[in-house]
Amino acid sequence: MAEEQTITLDDKQYKVSGMDEQQQAHIEHIGDLDSKIKAARFNLDQLLFGRQAFVDSLKKSLAEE
Repeated sequence: MAEEQTITLDDKQYKVSGMDEQQQAHIEHIGDLDSKIKAARFNLDQLLFGRQAFVDSLKKSLAEE
């Protein structure tokens, strides 16, 4: 038997099945945005790491002169 999907907002639980279509769409948007935020943070971490690698490489190159 499948478990009832619920969400918690402000310490109160709500059954998704009891929500109207617009409310359920909001939940889908929130989930999608959470995924995009996670991906953006991951990409930012990669970009910052890559930038620092180039800065470090430049410093090393200048120190060798």
